[in-house]
Amino acid sequence: MIGVVALGLTLSACTTTRVGTDRLAEKDPLEGFNRAVWAVNRGADTVVVKPVTQVYRAVTPRPARDGVRNFFANVGEPFSLINNVLQGKGDRAVRNLGRFLINTTIGIGGLFDQATRMGVRPATEDFGQTLAAWGANGGPYLVLPLLGPSTLRDGVGTGVSQLADPYRVCLRECGLPKGVPTGMNVLEIISVRDGLIATGADSFLESALDPYAAARSAFLQRRRAEILDQDSDDAAAEAAAAADAAANPIGDDGLGAADADAGIPGTDTAPSPDGQAADAPSPNGSETAVEPDVPDTSGQPKRPN
Repeated sequence: MIGVVALGLTLSACTTTRVGTDRLAEKDPLEGFNRAVWAVNRGADTVVVKPVTQVYRAVTPRPARDGVRNFFANVGEPFSLINNVLQGKGDRAVRNLGRFLINTTIGIGGLFDQATRMGVRPATEDFGQTLAAWGANGGPYLVLPLLGPSTLRDGVGTGVSQLADPYRVCLRECGLPKGVPTGMNVLEIISVRDGLIATGADSFLESALDPYAAARSAFLQRRRAEILDQDSDDAAAEAAAAADAAANPIGDDGLGAADADAGIPGTDTAPSPDGQAADAPSPNGSETAVEPDVPDTSGQPKRPN
């Protein structure tokens, strides 16, 4: 942990005010490939994942399902701590440490979210968010096999998490009984799918004219909120949003380095020679339309209704 903190203090200097954007992902240059993978994922979900999850929901009481979800959130706290340190967010890293200690002890191995009840709010971060905080653009939108919506940047983050997340490392290196790591991974997938059902994701996609486009838009919006920490209610989230708005104004179409390499043009338009918009002609062809005289009735008494 001392090494991680030292590395974080060094690399946190890479954190920029202007976080990476997702403009290339919004254009979806790999849409044909993504739609093909999307169809395969939907088929696998319809045939295997969703039916198994529905059985899980039927036989497992809600408190037990919540406990499983809390457990996986708790084992993810150490990796969130590492990423908050790498981003220079010391206050959020302290929250990760506090939540992990509280929920692992008082929360009985993380089955109960006692930290939230005590006012210690989540501060979830992953390596994709760290890359964005360092200024890396999202790159093209990607639908990963079995994992679903992502971007090139977040795909790299997912790969790094498999190698560096302490929980993932423990599954491989802690000498657990044979079959336990696989069972834990399967249970995590089912728990995530259970959460999607509980939040109405299925109804959202079923009501959409184009489920693929709806899922892409929802993912990119949610991902942006996570990168800017807008999923929390602390002052840091407001400060991050204000800084991003200043660095990425709505009318700013300046190209980032990654987008420039991809050849995406900006949308700036040249102003008129005199810098003013031409006046629209009036209906009678004159330069300026004259408003008809309206009698002043301000001094007259109003008629009763």
